[in-house]
Amino acid sequence: MDNDDIPFHIKDTLDAGDGLCSEDAVNVLSANSREVIDDIIQRGFEFDTDADGNLLYTREAAHSCERILHAGGDATGRYLHHFLLKNNPHAQLSDSRVVDLLIQDGICYGVTVLDHRKSYNIYAGDVIIASGGVGSLYAYHTNAPCISADLQGLCILKNIALERMEMMQFHPTVFVDSNNAQKMLLTEALRGEGATLEDEDGRRFLFDYDERGELASRDIVSKSIYDYVKKTGSQIYLNVENFEYHYFTQRFPNIFKKFQDLGYKLPEDRIPISPAFHYAIGGITSELNGRIPSVKNLYAIGEVASTRVHGANRLASNSLLEGLVFAKEAVINILNNTCEREKLSFDVTKEMMSAKEDKEKKNRLRKIMWEKVSIVRTKSGLTDALDEINSLLNENIGRLLKFRLLTAKEIVQSALLRKDSIGVHTIIQEKEC
Repeated sequence: MDNDDIPFHIKDTLDAGDGLCSEDAVNVLSANSREVIDDIIQRGFEFDTDADGNLLYTREAAHSCERILHAGGDATGRYLHHFLLKNNPHAQLSDSRVVDLLIQDGICYGVTVLDHRKSYNIYAGDVIIASGGVGSLYAYHTNAPCISADLQGLCILKNIALERMEMMQFHPTVFVDSNNAQKMLLTEALRGEGATLEDEDGRRFLFDYDERGELASRDIVSKSIYDYVKKTGSQIYLNVENFEYHYFTQRFPNIFKKFQDLGYKLPEDRIPISPAFHYAIGGITSELNGRIPSVKNLYAIGEVASTRVHGANRLASNSLLEGLVFAKEAVINILNNTCEREKLSFDVTKEMMSAKEDKEKKNRLRKIMWEKVSIVRTKSGLTDALDEINSLLNENIGRLLKFRLLTAKEIVQSALLRKDSIGVHTIIQEKEC
């Protein structure tokens, strides 16, 4: 919120990260937070305010105070996404995929793009990878369908290091009564402002697991739900009856409208929920300025990157902030290191992008990842998952599915290497199952 809040935000981030955060990265994130927020406000972005124009703050799990800004009530990410696209003066491609990185002698010269079934090269002095996480690897997730782990897999093909890929965060409160793989996320601000989690009988069970109850960190809440359902077989609900009707419709307009369309009466009705995959904490190994150490002129920022800022568990709402802060750090580094570069020409990638049976295999991969590499893991489950993924890699598959499989394999191998539970990575002994 201000300079006085920086040490408290740092502490909350480090505590949530369970000892695996880079303190340098957290310091960069927090110390630069107000500067990037003030910058987008000055450029015209409108956060929610009170009647007098004062910024409104809310609280989410594991934060020690109300410090989180929001826009459109419960649509901050979408509002910010549209604002940044609108203010981008550069040419943009939509419905396109990067299918190759043009690298020679440790230098990146551009990318190969698959654009409406046609592949061609785009050359650039610098390339920033900002492709997001791995949601489409899982049967149930909160990500857009295009967030499919392609660039992580491509980096593996190019011998670019990934790290901490076992650290996959699951959001605890997701509407489950839907046939879509992408599930509706119920913002953590609901619990931060008074919503409760309860079983079929109305019992608030989270205090059995953590004294903070609904305000415990995401990993604790997700694992608590998993354990409680396993022990009791109960459906879990989000209860929002603590909210006054008018306030709820203004503060959470998108949630209200979506559930109204589904026949729910909020805030009176309870919402059935379950955890679902939400955020990839690990990613492409990158420096605090976004640079990928092993390849010149190549950067990674946001969820696809690993600056070690989130440790073993990302503090709620630090993701949008990370995107803004480290994007700026990357651009500053690029502008300070511009120089004339040799121009090379590369052949366009000719590999088959998709095979006939790839869709069925993608669905099989999602099932494997959800059942064996999700909230709670076992060594035998991970080993089985690795065998199945290796088997799929040996079949006749397209390049795009290969990307996903390589990323999934990296997640499983990383999970097998980390033998002790920490943060979002929970691995239990078979006898505990």
